[in-house]
Amino acid sequence: MRKVDPAEFPTGLGAQFRRNIWLYLSGALLLATQQILMVKRDFLVRDAVDAAEQFRASDAAQDALLMLGVVITAAVVRVLSRWTMFTGGRNVEYELRAVLLARLHKLGPAFFRRMPTGEIMSRSTSDLQQVRLLLGFGILNVVNSLLAFASALYVMVRVSGKLTLAALATFPVLMLVTRTFSGRMFSRMRENQEALGKMSDRVLASLAGVRVVRSFALEEAELATFERANQDYVEKNLSLARVRGSMQPIMGAILAAGTIIIFWYGGSLVLHGEISKGAFISFWAALGRLIWPMLALGFVTAIVARGRASYVRLKAIFDAVPEVVSGALPAPEAVSGALRVEGLAFAHGERRVLEDVRFDIPAGGSLAIVGRTGSGKSTLATLLPRLLPTPRGTVFLDGKDICDLPLEVVRESIGYAQQDAFLFSTTVAQNIGYSLEEQDSPEAMQKIRAAAAEAGVLQEIESLPDGFDTVVGERGVQLSGGQRQRVALARALLREPKILVLDDPMSAVDAKTEAAILGAIERQAARRTLVLITHRVAAAKRCDRIIVLERGRVVEEGTHEELAAAGGLYASFAEEQEIEAKLAAFGAEDLPSSMPSPEVVPA
Repeated sequence: MRKVDPAEFPTGLGAQFRRNIWLYLSGALLLATQQILMVKRDFLVRDAVDAAEQFRASDAAQDALLMLGVVITAAVVRVLSRWTMFTGGRNVEYELRAVLLARLHKLGPAFFRRMPTGEIMSRSTSDLQQVRLLLGFGILNVVNSLLAFASALYVMVRVSGKLTLAALATFPVLMLVTRTFSGRMFSRMRENQEALGKMSDRVLASLAGVRVVRSFALEEAELATFERANQDYVEKNLSLARVRGSMQPIMGAILAAGTIIIFWYGGSLVLHGEISKGAFISFWAALGRLIWPMLALGFVTAIVARGRASYVRLKAIFDAVPEVVSGALPAPEAVSGALRVEGLAFAHGERRVLEDVRFDIPAGGSLAIVGRTGSGKSTLATLLPRLLPTPRGTVFLDGKDICDLPLEVVRESIGYAQQDAFLFSTTVAQNIGYSLEEQDSPEAMQKIRAAAAEAGVLQEIESLPDGFDTVVGERGVQLSGGQRQRVALARALLREPKILVLDDPMSAVDAKTEAAILGAIERQAARRTLVLITHRVAAAKRCDRIIVLERGRVVEEGTHEELAAAGGLYASFAEEQEIEAKLAAFGAEDLPSSMPSPEVVPA
């Protein structure tokens, strides 16, 4: 199967229309064929009625049989036209959804702070559906209405020009009503979609934090918050419904007035012998084909207004500028893994997080970054693989500025295991093998097992009820904190990166899990360049060099022995954690033998 590159897909509605032009032209040709057949039907109706009135039974029967064949053929052509037109709309939806997801993957944290998850979900589902209707059902009805109008008008003029003018007398009023209501429907539709996005975001937030809601017994307060968002959505929907509900009766009344005119004037023409009864019935059949497009005009107007409003909302994502863009240099033939940081500074808005950070790690070396909570350690970790907009001229991979290298090279060379280990709601094997194309192949399974062994979690996975096929649940809820972190570590190791960045892998684990992770860290330090973000001295001392961050600045640098002897911030961390370990051991000795030993409380 050919890989699809969303960059090949246009985002403009005009460009998407041109991309599917042959489907739309084919559909239009089929619709034209259907209308030609319906013209033939109208004239067959005239001939059959006139033949029956003149007691020419054989002619009437022949016309009736021809009419049946024409109607069946027209029905088949109608089905084919819809299939063709709707395929165009589906193609547009498919391509825009692919572009949308690709764009979201490129956008940075600043965008997601502006647009909540629920709003994005609303645009990715409801708004895309409305655009699909616009370029599928909407175009079908516009083309069909124009062709039906032309074909019906042809029949009506052939029957009686004067009766046709009488029938069209109400049409200018219909156009005025349509134009008046279309603007109102567009604004109401946009408000409705925005309210839906806010409500969706409220639902997602409530579900994601359901444990917090329960633990604080705030179910009623959460329901009240949702009720406000839900009520706002209902009010916006009712406002839209009032506009649409007002439009249809007005249009129906205008069409009813037109019908009365036709019956009165057409009847007088028949009585005066200007047209035959068959001709009048034929005229009425043609008018019937004209009435539906006019009635559907309000419906089509709603589809167009809804589609336009939805596309404006989607365009806000399509036009969003990524904070991180790929570099222009060609991909290097090989990456050794040397990492250098020079004068790195970074701010979240007005708040400075990092200031003049410098360090140098040779290929195969290891560096621990230690500091208090909020000192900028995790921000530094995300800047190395360019998950945030890394300032140019501050981070170098094998001597090359990572801002000049292709993003694929940077991300493949720098494996990153986050502090908050995110797991997908699928099996353990699929989480570890996330970067593999053929996850179910025997070769892939061997790599997955090897990565799990490297991360020190293989035996625990095999002890799960279904082993590697165990479904971990939403965000890995079925696994312990330590298991989640080591599965995430295995996922990073599977790609065999030249540089491995571990962001506090022991932030919430017990003593046994800590020992397993420390063993995994030691194995990785012997095989690749390692950057370890940690607050545990036991982990930091296993690295070649250590830097200490305080308020975003490097305040100490050296080996474990040098820093422990210097009596600075690192030495105070070491002393505090040594006292904690002694207190934990002392408490364990005093517990009755029947009680389980306590776990080390994470700092």
